Amino acid sequence: MTPGRVIVVGGGVVGASAAYYLSQRGWEVDLIDQGKVGEACSAGNCGYICPSHVFPLCRPGAIAKTLPLILRRNSPFAVRPRLDLHLISFFARFAMNCRDDLMQETSVALHDLLQHAKDCYEQIIREERIDCDLETRGCLFIYRDAHHLDAFASENEYIRRRFGFCAKRLDGRELARLEPTLRDDLAGAWLFESDWHIRPDRFMAGLKSVLARRGVKVHEDCPAIGLNAQNGRALAVQTPQGMLAADAFVFATGAWTPRLKAMLGCRLPIEPGKGYSMTADFTPGQPTYPMIFEEHRVAITPWKSGLRIGSTMEFAGYDESIRPERLRLLTDAAPHYLREWQLPQFKEQWFGWRPMTPDGRPYIDFSPKLSNVMIAAGHNMIGMSTGPGTGRLVAEMLSGESPGFDPRPFRIGR
Repeated sequence: MTPGRVIVVGGGVVGASAAYYLSQRGWEVDLIDQGKVGEACSAGNCGYICPSHVFPLCRPGAIAKTLPLILRRNSPFAVRPRLDLHLISFFARFAMNCRDDLMQETSVALHDLLQHAKDCYEQIIREERIDCDLETRGCLFIYRDAHHLDAFASENEYIRRRFGFCAKRLDGRELARLEPTLRDDLAGAWLFESDWHIRPDRFMAGLKSVLARRGVKVHEDCPAIGLNAQNGRALAVQTPQGMLAADAFVFATGAWTPRLKAMLGCRLPIEPGKGYSMTADFTPGQPTYPMIFEEHRVAITPWKSGLRIGSTMEFAGYDESIRPERLRLLTDAAPHYLREWQLPQFKEQWFGWRPMTPDGRPYIDFSPKLSNVMIAAGHNMIGMSTGPGTGRLVAEMLSGESPGFDPRPFRIGR
């Protein structure tokens, strides 16, 4: 498509990245968001840029491992009991995707997307001089139980054979020497030295400033409430601030995408998975490595400017409450792994909805009903890791270029 005017709906990392790469290609870009650009999940996550995250949640054995967690009180994985046919359908499709062949197919697709996104981060941060506390030291996947530590060896070998990189195994003593804040009675860890981390709110603030310099028009507190279409093409998006006409439209609307089915011409099987985080200022003696406590499903990210602890997964619909017991899951996990360092006073509590899909892949494709509308949503728990790669792919596809990697695994209707 010849560059003209494009409306990007959704100001998270995916939408903002799409706006950035579209403006590079000569498009006149308007970026609209129902709240503030760069907030929500793109600000409150743990900031991991992780090529290591190639495996989806749906894999052989996932159901058997997850059911005990659902039944456990205050589990990191929770489903709020309710009669919801869409949620039932989602879990049924999730179960059908827990096959080895599909897991491998998804891992290849996610690897392509993750690697391209990492390249995009390197380019954007360097060329645009965005100060976002970037660290390239890697990420620790930490285990208390030796059996669980050993079990990852086969997955690590698959990553090595299939993708040409892998994690370094550390026993408990090596781990304690590498990261002295950790207890010395842990089984060990796997260190993915290829992983990076950033402070996501600072990256998004920097990217928002870059968009302004590039002439992208930003409309905040401006939800899309309708889409005018004719003869299989969208003409304008309706907002409280008026009609915005364009030649093309991109919907990067995350967990809200299913609520826009009337506009998009399809209902995608995306469910909101609620996650939490807490953020503190920098504390002397805090960890130096980002780390994931595997048995407790909790992550800690240290920055020069602070620290964040986050995770949990709760299927509770679009519930907007912050539940104290879910936050306690984060802090209660820490003493099982950290030695003497005390958790700081957290000044910010946050929750957000991750857009979960039953096969672990996002949807990056044109609408089946509207030829000039693209959808880029459903990035599960790796939206920050994949956002710029998705944005560049959207810009390539909308501009009629040969994409940098195969987009077919992300098609709608797969």
